[in-house]
Amino acid sequence: MHAAETPTLLAVLVGLPQCWPPVGMDDFPDVAETTGFYKWPVSGPVRVGRLNLEGDGQADLRHHGGVDKAILAYSADHYAAWRTDIEGWRPEPGAFGENLSIAGQTEQDVCIGDVWRLGDCLLEVSQPRQPCWKIGRRWNIKTLPKQVLQTGRTGWYLRVAREGVIAAGLPMQLEQRPHADWSIARAHRTMFAKLGDADARLELAGLKELAGSWKLELSP
Repeated sequence: MHAAETPTLLAVLVGLPQCWPPVGMDDFPDVAETTGFYKWPVSGPVRVGRLNLEGDGQADLRHHGGVDKAILAYSADHYAAWRTDIEGWRPEPGAFGENLSIAGQTEQDVCIGDVWRLGDCLLEVSQPRQPCWKIGRRWNIKTLPKQVLQTGRTGWYLRVAREGVIAAGLPMQLEQRPHADWSIARAHRTMFAKLGDADARLELAGLKELAGSWKLELSP
């Protein structure tokens, strides 16, 4: 974790499914599908349920949402790096479809199975986020999903261990850390390494708190 720094919830973001706005761009032709990718900051308290924040939703429930992917968190510390990496792009909270934009916390600081207290909620880390084409489509940057994967600036998913209310400005307090050796960054590398360590993959798959979809992908 960042030295002498308590992670803080910079913004809470929600959005209900909507049709993709027309882009008129060659890389991502207009489609009639709906998406829950667009998120906007909320001022004031937001109720957290088992599957969603109040006012939030997912369109593709086969790949998004559910108990293991109730909330998407992303490090606000990454925005500056993206502004440097991609000329002319100025990402701000919500740019990656995240629900929680957190300052002072990255994939190096969060571990599978961590339980974080946020307000009166308890949130458990379930898996790294796997980037999909929607990030690129949102910004018309075709290479963005690959860049997210390569940099490891993926974000992570949270399941709701205890429902409650949250608001921007609250500190993130670590309550439990059962797997200190399994940061989100390490889990990401283990899953996507071209020549992955078979023993490490089995160990990761065996973590009780890891999302079921990742267990299936990792298992031989």
